[in-house]
Amino acid sequence: MMSSLGSIAKHPTITLIDALTTLKELKQVHAQLLANGLLNDHHLLGQFVATIALHNPKNLTYSDQLLTNYDTPTLFSFNSMIRAYSKSSTPHKSFHFYNRILRSLNNLSPDNYTFNFLIRTCAQLLARETGSSVHGALVKYGFENDPHIQSGLIFMYAELGCLNSCHKVFGGISSPDVVCQTAMVSACAKCGDLGFARDLFDEMPGRDSIAWNAMIAGYAQRGKSREALSLFYLMQMEGVKVNEVSMVSVLSACSHLGALDQGRWAHAYIEKNKLRVTVNLGTALIDMYAKCGAMDKAMEVFWGMKEKNVFTWSSAMGGLAMNGFGEKCLELFSLMKKDGVQPNEVTFVAVLRGCSVVGLVDEGKEHFSSMKTSYGIEPEIEHYGCLVDLYGRAGRVVEALNVINSMPMQPHAAAWGALLNACRMYKNLELGELASRKIVELESKNHGAYVLLSNIYADSKKWDGVSNVRQIMKSKGVKKIPGCSVIEVDGEVHEFFVGDKSHPRYNEIEIMLGEISRRLKLFGYVANTNPVLFDIEEEEKEDALCKHSEKVAIAFGLISLREGVPIRIVKNLRVCWDCHEVTKIISKVFNREIIVRDRNRFHHFKDGQCSCRGYW
Repeated sequence: MMSSLGSIAKHPTITLIDALTTLKELKQVHAQLLANGLLNDHHLLGQFVATIALHNPKNLTYSDQLLTNYDTPTLFSFNSMIRAYSKSSTPHKSFHFYNRILRSLNNLSPDNYTFNFLIRTCAQLLARETGSSVHGALVKYGFENDPHIQSGLIFMYAELGCLNSCHKVFGGISSPDVVCQTAMVSACAKCGDLGFARDLFDEMPGRDSIAWNAMIAGYAQRGKSREALSLFYLMQMEGVKVNEVSMVSVLSACSHLGALDQGRWAHAYIEKNKLRVTVNLGTALIDMYAKCGAMDKAMEVFWGMKEKNVFTWSSAMGGLAMNGFGEKCLELFSLMKKDGVQPNEVTFVAVLRGCSVVGLVDEGKEHFSSMKTSYGIEPEIEHYGCLVDLYGRAGRVVEALNVINSMPMQPHAAAWGALLNACRMYKNLELGELASRKIVELESKNHGAYVLLSNIYADSKKWDGVSNVRQIMKSKGVKKIPGCSVIEVDGEVHEFFVGDKSHPRYNEIEIMLGEISRRLKLFGYVANTNPVLFDIEEEEKEDALCKHSEKVAIAFGLISLREGVPIRIVKNLRVCWDCHEVTKIISKVFNREIIVRDRNRFHHFKDGQCSCRGYW
């Protein structure tokens, strides 16, 4: 199709049309072509219609009107319209022109280009039944062996989440070319079948950057960040050209791991290789720095970007809120509105979180109301969850419950979880039991709900309740997910699991843990062993707390990082009360800045204080 389109610009009058041509100018060109009688030539008419449609989606309606006035448009004209609409905001209109082909007076028949564009339309519409119908039609017309059609079908079924259909299409190809193989790698990576994707990827004789990017993105999107970074380094060693798509995935992997050193290296790589910092790439950089706890650097990237969209602004605002800078988040929201950028659903999640972390309940309520009244945005379930958290953090647990009860959709586990955490903080046992029960109804294996409820009982000295929770967990087969903390040292990522002694430097770590314990005692700290869920002696409870994964990671950071370098840790679970208080003291007695990102938020520890202001 592309080679056909190359001939469109041959007529000198049509060459005047480009993406910036206004509707008024189009009409002038149209009038000139009519006056010269040039549009009597069906091929030239097709060129004109295609040029209008493909250069600027705003002029699609005008293209449509042109075709309506002619009884026998060419197949090229119809295919151009199908293609243009497949990439527009109204892709379903592609089928109008497909039907016109089938009903054409000059007995047109759809060709491989027709179906290729219709496949893309179905992928964009996420229409499973329609996709299957198009597949059936193209088989009827005999195009099932066209390589472009085959790779397109694999792409379509992957977008529709039909991995089995991808395998059926791919399995029916006797000798798949590199395009089909790449499409299948992308499909399996996207749908989570990373084993098959990697096996096929490794067998491919001629892997291009698209295949590499698909495989790296698959790893990054499925949380296999180490594998993503490892494959990226292999990609460089093989001399494959790295582009924006590669780096967005790499930055996503760094974000997930909290690997700031590797993220900085990726940023330096972008600058060294003069990759254009597009909106997507810039936003990924902001997100990476924010999720690594380096908000100064994130904002430096933000202010240095020449072009920003609503997602760029929202990412910066979300990062500020996540790192405890609620006021700055709201200031940025004001600047965004002054800049004329229309907020979206993601923006308001950041705004509400910004209000929540600094306790601005009334302001948060106003922003929540303004979503619908000022911007026509219907609050979604995540916004209601933020509102519950807003009230809960402020200790207004009854109002938080009222928000849950008034939600226009079924409350999700996150909303009840926000209430449960507030009940733990403010020792409201009755509502805590209710919230825990609701979470378990929604997610029967949610170990976090049981643990939080058990902690509420423990804080209230209700040991029968603690024991009962343990029995329920045992009877239902609910197991507490082992804590895992990740720390990056000299560009290498180290993982520590609770109780795991396999690290090659564990003897040194254990000595440092002893030193930490000694200094804590000198400081006067006594461990709060109430929340420990094991029926063991007090001294053993203290030892169990001492071996929590983030404490082991902090000890490793203290022996591995030079003085003055912040210790950055990412934990897969919520930081427990004891670890939170201990880390505050460690930051003071060792004079170290410690940044911990747990499952919910960031904690910036410095000089014995934490950015969470007592609520985590």
